[in-house]
Amino acid sequence: MARRPYRRRKDVTLVSLLLLVLAMALGPTPSSAAGTDWWNPTARPAPDSQINVTGEPFTGTNAQGEVRGFVDAHDHLFANEAFGGRLICGKTFSEAGIADALKDCPEHYPDGSLAIFDFITNGGDGRHDPVGWPTFKDWPAHDSLTHQQNYYAWVERAWRGGQRVLVNDLVTNGVICSVYFFKDRSCDEMTSIRLQAKLTYDLQAYIDKMYGGTGKGWFRIVTDSGQAREVIKQGKLAVILGVETSEPFGCKQVLDIAQCDKGDIDAGLDELYALGVRSMFLCHKFDNALCGVRFDEGGLGTAINVGQFLSTGTFWKTEKCTGPQHDNPIGTAAAPEAEAKLPAGVTVPSYASDAQCNVRGLTDLGEYAVRGMMKRKMMLEIDHMSVKATGRVLDIFEAESYPGVLSSHSWMDMNWTERVYGLGGFVAQYMHGSEAFSAEAKRTDALRDKYGVGYGYGTDMNGVGGWPGPRGADAPHPVTYPFRSVDGGSVIDKQTTGERTWDLNTDGAAHYGLVPDWIEDIRLVGGQDVVDDLFRGAESYLDTWGAAEKHQAGVNLAKGAPATASSAEWNPFTSYAPGRAVDGTRDTRWASDWSDDQWLRIDLGSTNLVGRVTLDWERAYGKAYRVELSTDGVNWQTAWSTTSGDGGLDTARFTGTPARYVRVHGLDRGTDWGYSLYEVGVHSG
Repeated sequence: MARRPYRRRKDVTLVSLLLLVLAMALGPTPSSAAGTDWWNPTARPAPDSQINVTGEPFTGTNAQGEVRGFVDAHDHLFANEAFGGRLICGKTFSEAGIADALKDCPEHYPDGSLAIFDFITNGGDGRHDPVGWPTFKDWPAHDSLTHQQNYYAWVERAWRGGQRVLVNDLVTNGVICSVYFFKDRSCDEMTSIRLQAKLTYDLQAYIDKMYGGTGKGWFRIVTDSGQAREVIKQGKLAVILGVETSEPFGCKQVLDIAQCDKGDIDAGLDELYALGVRSMFLCHKFDNALCGVRFDEGGLGTAINVGQFLSTGTFWKTEKCTGPQHDNPIGTAAAPEAEAKLPAGVTVPSYASDAQCNVRGLTDLGEYAVRGMMKRKMMLEIDHMSVKATGRVLDIFEAESYPGVLSSHSWMDMNWTERVYGLGGFVAQYMHGSEAFSAEAKRTDALRDKYGVGYGYGTDMNGVGGWPGPRGADAPHPVTYPFRSVDGGSVIDKQTTGERTWDLNTDGAAHYGLVPDWIEDIRLVGGQDVVDDLFRGAESYLDTWGAAEKHQAGVNLAKGAPATASSAEWNPFTSYAPGRAVDGTRDTRWASDWSDDQWLRIDLGSTNLVGRVTLDWERAYGKAYRVELSTDGVNWQTAWSTTSGDGGLDTARFTGTPARYVRVHGLDRGTDWGYSLYEVGVHSG
């Protein structure tokens, strides 16, 4: 009796299978009934943009268990909400539909003659046809800096074309907002950042609703690398929140006086982390209380320098660079509309051509913020930081073996690339044209091979930077439509929205939906190897993020340990005793007498395996010095030495060696003073 129900169910199942086979033989089964096209929404708005990609998006990992796909490490989905809300026209999405989302700013009607930011940044008179949906006669375009390029359906096309990671940098600039003629909201930077974060979550819900409910859409905001890997294994797009703003947490500086403190930094970092932000810039465009910036060039640079003055009371200041790294050539071209904002009698200064480095580096508050980000396992963006600031950041990360460093869109000195890779960081290149992008990718190809990493791009869409123009229909190796995605599973045709169809060959990278076309152009111009490196980009980005999450601060064996020295500079008001170099704070320091042969000795209390020593020099640094080890304090061996010290934060790494005593032995001073160290750290490895 126990068997009979089972046999009856089995018979029914066999009959059902036979009927299903018969139905399939007699006619097609609608895909909607089959329910296999998970990548298509069940209720897309109508009308809406076309996607023009067919085929199932790839899912899962490769044979090595690595995620696959491209990474855009730098995009601005909601920059239209920045700068007072009227600098960039159009929305990423709208509950009222595409006609409401893709329309121009009111002041651009009827002919664009009031598109002031357009002609400030791009020349000409700014005139254009303001009509977006459905005709799109003049925008979006590769050289239009004030119109929406990130409509959600265009991002969907990029995802369907193989992109699996998107970093949405929440962006604004309070000074640009304040001086721009049109605005409809406050210029407070943190208010704008909060709004853009909220709208990113709203966009996720908007897409989820098309797919039948919470969690079902392809646009997934993630807050840790494990979530990102799971999302990508499902074939969906992992979205990470970042921040790129000029005065985060209110940390501006006026006449070189900081307008924030450590409490503001802690509260700001905690708030951003709670919003889901996992990467950020500490400075952008203007020097602030945290760091100096890498300059902008040309007329835009002059306009930004005016903004710097209006924000801080000072213009950029330059000095001769001390090494091969240098900041961008400083903008000196005229920018009449911006310069008109200066007070009477104030003019933008001229700059010596051989002084190309910002005098401002990483401030003490900036260093506090960097260490606060490390504590929270956040990734730091070094693009836009001055050479002096970037060098200090890399010194700090190397001293702590912290991998969470990003260069997301070609705004750091390229001489830093190997240092970033050596830390375990990630590098992406700005979305240049295929020829320039491929050439730069090949220049650094050997480094990626050496460190076994992939590559990324930073589209910077909505970032008022300009994007690849058309190579021309007659250019060699044009993109031929339709073409297959890199994984081979999808077919990509020309993209159509409303009455307009875009062709990369003749339109350039006019909006985000043309990212797959641009990658195909790179394949044709630069070769499959470049695209293969890009296809490994998502894995490498997540490697960096995951390593930052797992990082554990090493135990400093020297902190609080007894210290002696050959000498200590005498001062009736301040102590420069040896113990000041191991008391755990940069507010104190050891300083020696003003002669070459000096030493600082630290007693670790017991024998330990020592493999790394960090030295945070004051201005009086050692040009030639040795790190020496001993188990008994009598017999010493040299573990590491240099004759080319340049101050700052040095990290001496060497094979782990048993030692109770560590001695820093100065041989040749870098200045006329003695040797002076804020802190010495001793670590096992």
